[in-house]
Amino acid sequence: MKNRNDQRTKQFTQLGLTVAYYRKLKNITQIELADAVNLSRTHISNLEAPNMPTSISLEKLLDIADVLNVPVKKLFDFRD
Repeated sequence: MKNRNDQRTKQFTQLGLTVAYYRKLKNITQIELADAVNLSRTHISNLEAPNMPTSISLEKLLDIADVLNVPVKKLFDFRD
């Protein structure tokens, strides 16, 4: 079970880093993204922080993809 938890933590971390990458590419601040998807800036910051794996609902993830104008599958294109 520990291995699965470690894998999930890594996936959440990679997801957050990918969101941060596309957000910066669009020149959008964390506050602007948070406002656009009705989340707190702190939640976006925690999502993007590599040392704070944070979960997010599928609905909010789809909202983020829409705001960033990125197909949601691209948010899961993790670089190893």
